[in-house]
Amino acid sequence: MLLYILLSVFVIFAAVVAIRTLTFKPKAQPAVSREEVTFDRDGAVQALAELVRCRTVSHEDHAMEDDAEFEKLIAKLPKLYPNVFEACRFQQLPDRALLFQWPGRTAGDPAVLMAHYDVVPVNEDNWEKPPFEAIIEDGVMWGRGTLDTKVTFNGVLFAANHLIGQGFRPEHDVYFAFSGGEEVSGRGAPNIVDWFEKQGITPAMVVDEGGAVVEHVFPGVRQPCGLIGIAEKGMMNASFRCVSAGGHASAPKPHTPVGILARACTRVEGRPFKAHIEGPVALMFDTLGRYSTPLYRMIFANLWCFGWVLDSLAKSSGGEMNALLRTTVAFTQMDGSAAANVIPPEARMVANLRLNPSDSVASALEFLRKTVDDGSVEIRALVSSEPSRVSTTRCPGWEKVSSAVAQTWQGTIVAPYLMVQCSDSRHWGRISDKVYRFSAMDLTAAERATIHGNNERIRLETIGKAVEFYIRLMGKC
Repeated sequence: MLLYILLSVFVIFAAVVAIRTLTFKPKAQPAVSREEVTFDRDGAVQALAELVRCRTVSHEDHAMEDDAEFEKLIAKLPKLYPNVFEACRFQQLPDRALLFQWPGRTAGDPAVLMAHYDVVPVNEDNWEKPPFEAIIEDGVMWGRGTLDTKVTFNGVLFAANHLIGQGFRPEHDVYFAFSGGEEVSGRGAPNIVDWFEKQGITPAMVVDEGGAVVEHVFPGVRQPCGLIGIAEKGMMNASFRCVSAGGHASAPKPHTPVGILARACTRVEGRPFKAHIEGPVALMFDTLGRYSTPLYRMIFANLWCFGWVLDSLAKSSGGEMNALLRTTVAFTQMDGSAAANVIPPEARMVANLRLNPSDSVASALEFLRKTVDDGSVEIRALVSSEPSRVSTTRCPGWEKVSSAVAQTWQGTIVAPYLMVQCSDSRHWGRISDKVYRFSAMDLTAAERATIHGNNERIRLETIGKAVEFYIRLMGKC
C-alpha cells in the first residue's frame, strides 16, 4: 500500500514537472523594425576620440584631479555637437553635472538619458597603447573611457545632434544628464535629481549604463541576450576589528587578533547569505530560461522544486550567477602588526558586500555578527548604500527601451536583470520607478574585462551601434 502511494506521488510529481517544462515556452519579444538608420558613423568615431583625449580622471582625493582636463572636455562639446547647443537649453550644476533640455512638441513627462564622463585612473606602463590618445588600429579604438562610459556620452549627444539636423523634435522633453564624478560616487548625479525634485518633474523614463548585449552568460542559452537592469544591488564596506594587549610573538596566546579575524573570515565565507529568486532575478529567469536547453529549461520551469540545484551550483562556482542570487561578501583588505615578531594590539580586515534587494545594510550587519558569533570581533559599516528601488517593466518606458534594443541588435533576447554594480542611476529611485540600466553595446567577455582594467578598447562598429540605439530610442520619445 505504501509503495503504491509513493509511486502515485512520484507519477504526479513527474507529470507536473513535465507539463510545466513543456509549457515553458518563449514569451513574445519586442517587434523588430527592418528600417535602417543612417548617419555619419565616421563622425561618431572621431567625436568619441576627441572625448577620450581628455584626461578626465576622477580620484577620491580631489586634489589629484586635473580640473583643466574636465573643462577641456566641456569646452569641446559645442564644436562636436553644435545642433544640440542650438536646440537645447544647457546648464552646469555643482560637482561637474551637465544638464541639457531638448524641448518637446507637447507637455508630458520627459525622458532622461544619462552617462558619466569621468574615468578611473590608469597605470600607463601596463597598457599596450597610450590610454589617452584614442589610437585607432585594426578597427579598434584604444583608450580609457571608450567603454565606461564616454561611448554612451557620445552616443546620446551624437544621436541628438543628428536628429536635430534632420528636423526631428521629440513628442515630450528629453533631458541629457551627465556626471563628472560617478567613479568616486560624486554629488553630480544627486544634484541633478535634486534639480528635478525642485522643479516637480517626474521622468517617464531614465536610461543609464548597466547591462549590455552579451553571449554565453546564461545557462543553456545560445542566443545573444540584451540585459536591461531594472534594479541594482546595494553596497557596503564592512570593517572587522579585533584588539589585544599586544606583546612579543615568542609567547603568544592560543589565538592572536589576526587568527581570530581569520576564523571570522572563514565562517563568513563558509556560510553564504540566503539566495533570493525573486524580483528582477525571477523575471530574468522567467524570460531567458524559456530559451535554455531541455535540462536547464526543466530547472527554470520548476524552480519551486529545483531551486536548490541552481543555488548549489551558484554557491560552489561563485561568479555572476551567484552574485545575481544573493548578497555577496568579498574580503579585500587586512592589516595587523607593523613587525613580524610583534602581536598586533589591533588587527582589522575589510569586506566589500553587494546587497541583494531583499537585504539591507542593517540586516546584512546582523547576519555577519550572527555568523561570526564572536564578541571580540567588532563589525561595523564603513561606507554603504541601500539596494536601489526596483523599476517596473509594465510601462511605455520599458517598452521603448526594450524595443530599441531589439531593433538595434536583431536576434537578441531582451530581458530584465539585476545589476550587481553601482551606478549614478540609483539616485533616481527617489523620484521614479522607471529607471533602466543598459550600456548601448554588444560586449564580449574579453572586452568587459578591460573595463576599469588595462587596455580598455572598443570596436569601431560598437561606437556606431551606440549612436544607432539612441537614435531609435529618441525617436520613440
